[in-house]
Amino acid sequence: MSVAKNTEITASGSTIEGAIAHGVDRASATLKNVKQVWVKEIVAKVDNGKVSEYRIDMKVTFVLDDA
Repeated sequence: MSVAKNTEITASGSTIEGAIAHGVDRASATLKNVKQVWVKEIVAKVDNGKVSEYRIDMKVTFVLDDA
């Protein structure tokens, strides 16, 4: 039986998909066995009346190695 753990991270990008991909890429560089993410919140930064960046808060689920 596996045991999974969640951690929360914030990532940003020029699109929502880009922000998610950036967060997954960064989490995968540090954590092993990343299995899924849950986007909790999306915030858009606005400059001069235009969206300039998306920031997302997400939970990352990864499976712990067996001892």
